Amino acid sequence: MDLQLNEDQLAVADAIDKLAEDFSSSPVDFHGFALVSPELDAALEEGGYFEIAAVPEMGAVSAAASTTRLAQLPYTAEVALSMLVRPHLDIELPRPFGVIENGRPGRFVPQAKTLIIIDGDNVGIAHPQEGDVEALPESLFAYPMGKLVGTPEVKQLDAETAKTVKTWMRVALAAEVAGLMQAALDSTVEHVSVRKQFGRPIGTFQALRHRLAECAVLTGGVRWLALKAAFSGDAGDAALAALHAQDSATRLIYDMHQMSGAMGMTLEMDLHLWTYRMKALLSELGGRGGQSQVVADECFADA
Repeated sequence: MDLQLNEDQLAVADAIDKLAEDFSSSPVDFHGFALVSPELDAALEEGGYFEIAAVPEMGAVSAAASTTRLAQLPYTAEVALSMLVRPHLDIELPRPFGVIENGRPGRFVPQAKTLIIIDGDNVGIAHPQEGDVEALPESLFAYPMGKLVGTPEVKQLDAETAKTVKTWMRVALAAEVAGLMQAALDSTVEHVSVRKQFGRPIGTFQALRHRLAECAVLTGGVRWLALKAAFSGDAGDAALAALHAQDSATRLIYDMHQMSGAMGMTLEMDLHLWTYRMKALLSELGGRGGQSQVVADECFADA
């Protein structure tokens, strides 16, 4: 496995970094949960970034790295599914994408032009019409959440395609969580570097340093597993990446909010924009139990 980026992938990474600069800070007057940016979505669409996984010189590794980088922004847009699932399903499917899993509300459902409908082992594709979905503006998750209220026509996928879709959804989940974890960690490091107690920044205390170091290791592990899964496209690698992402995010969310103290519980600090997105991702695709079962089936079937 070689995860050294080639010249084309490095060029995409540089371009994503430049694009992200315009969305790196949240508005000073924003005190809500879901900070959605149609402008970010439009800029990515115009630049053709949602198709990079389908370009041989860039591929899924570049798409996963881009997803991770964009997830670090305080603004959110439907990136992960469009970059990593759509090219392996049908690049012509209209975006944004949304997911309805076992009837539960899902993220980006209110804006979705293509819905992935998961019902147990069955996976289908639907194109909602007006009145088929309902927005949930009071949701605490930092995504635009919605639920399915109509009965759009659902095209069921065959078993092999359904497995492929779930594999790449796991890659997308891990790549996005890696970025969210990094942003939450960066935000907390900044806070503990300026918040003083006993005459010095609390980040200088050894107990906090140890926990921050552990969270940094977890964050790096999620990122590398996501890139490995994107590189291989293997169902077992994808499940391992998603499992580690959901397990690590659970630990990191707790630590980051505790270290941020009272500020971490306010809407004035951006921390919730990343941790509450992670909370929405913790239960996707069956949560840790679902990923563990796939890991057992794919990685240890002959054990």
